[in-house]
Amino acid sequence: MRQPIQMMVIAISLLMTSVAFSADTYVIDPAHTSFGFTATHMMISKVPGDFEKFSGTITYDPQDLANSNANVSIDVNSINTRIEQRDHHLRSKDFFDVSEYPTITFVSTKFTPGYITGKLTMRGVTQIVTIPVSILGPVKTMGDRQAIGISGSVTVNRQDYGINWNKNLDQGGVFVSNDILLSINIEADKQ
Repeated sequence: MRQPIQMMVIAISLLMTSVAFSADTYVIDPAHTSFGFTATHMMISKVPGDFEKFSGTITYDPQDLANSNANVSIDVNSINTRIEQRDHHLRSKDFFDVSEYPTITFVSTKFTPGYITGKLTMRGVTQIVTIPVSILGPVKTMGDRQAIGISGSVTVNRQDYGINWNKNLDQGGVFVSNDILLSINIEADKQ
């Protein structure tokens, strides 16, 4: 008689534990999120930019990262480097070709402590990238919701994505670096 009661207590405990630590879904908060990049210009200066329109969800289970995933979509037409002429050039076929490839996407394949790995697609080309990240939270927001934060950066070679335009400089070097630093700073609210 005692053993069935113990089994029932264990089963209820396991059920409650799985509920308490199940993965939660968070939606990216555009007011507190940025997706940026930095390129080297003429081998001498760092030029930053970002994308102003994006969306995405993150499923996060701090107790079992294998249950976590991220899915992000960025509107490339929203690129902003603070110089309209440069932004227009970046939207053209020389760079992102937004008429043909209007979005950049990232779909995670694995969360591990300190890293998110996934498929980054730009200009129709998909590459696997691993981004070193910090994941903070969840914390309670002013609106009595839960939120998490994810920040990190990774360097990619733009030529790996078919973004090849460049000009050689008379004194050597190139107009735009091939290595681009991508940075993410996400705040996402629990749904």
